[in-house]
Amino acid sequence: MTDTTERASAPQAGGAKAGVRVWDPLLRIFHWGLVAAFALAWLTAEEWQVVHEYAGYVVAGLIAFRLVWGVVGSRYARFAQFLRGPSATLGYLRDMLRGRERRHLGHNPAGAAMIVALLVCLSGTAFTGWLMEEPARIAMLPDPVQFVTPAHAEEEGEEGGYATGGEAVEELHEVLANLTLLLVVLHLAGVLLASVRHRENLARAMVTGRKRAAGPGDIA
Repeated sequence: MTDTTERASAPQAGGAKAGVRVWDPLLRIFHWGLVAAFALAWLTAEEWQVVHEYAGYVVAGLIAFRLVWGVVGSRYARFAQFLRGPSATLGYLRDMLRGRERRHLGHNPAGAAMIVALLVCLSGTAFTGWLMEEPARIAMLPDPVQFVTPAHAEEEGEEGGYATGGEAVEELHEVLANLTLLLVVLHLAGVLLASVRHRENLARAMVTGRKRAAGPGDIA
């Protein structure tokens, strides 16, 4: 009787150890490809303009793929599965501060909000970079909103300066790139916190595609 019980429970133990498939291969390729492309674009911004531009195109292509895959992809890749409203996101953040947030098998509400923020900032960064490649592209836009630029004010010896057209787009491009970098840092902090709280290596899960099966109290 004991041998029979042990044989029956062995597959379950093995399955628990191996975990369950959450992230599909295309989603993982997108994730790490975006990490590499953004890092390359950031590192080559001042020195290798051609490489910087191509990295930006890769970022734009990956974002386009993610938007499509968020609709037709696997279960945990779909926006409908993990996107939540502001109240649910704020509630999750409050639970985090109290150390009682529930584990999500897919993206938790805070992670989902971060994904949206990153996609928006990266899209804006890629678009403004594309505009900067050809002055004619900027000329096709409506008159841009003027940006106050202290640097111009110092050069002109005035109290305030304004950058329009190409200068405004360039400044917006830099602001969005810096904001994206800040979001990446916050994202890494969130991944580390969730990994410690739930005793699960989330970075490794994005490599293997597997996570620990949902337990009591977890949200699958």
